[in-house]
Amino acid sequence: MNRKKIYEEVEDVLASFCQDCFLRKHFRKEKGRTYAHQFCISECTVGEKLKRLGNELSDRT
Repeated sequence: MNRKKIYEEVEDVLASFCQDCFLRKHFRKEKGRTYAHQFCISECTVGEKLKRLGNELSDRT
């Protein structure tokens, strides 16, 4: 997969799943932005997919 396709997939995932995510909004309101961000990265399956795509991008440089 080339870099442009990876970026497009990341944008698609963010727009489809993360933009209106109830858990993200809830955790931001109740526990703060840092906690919500950490939850998304470490525990959310969508965050894991984004992390994998990010690793693919880093491997290409």
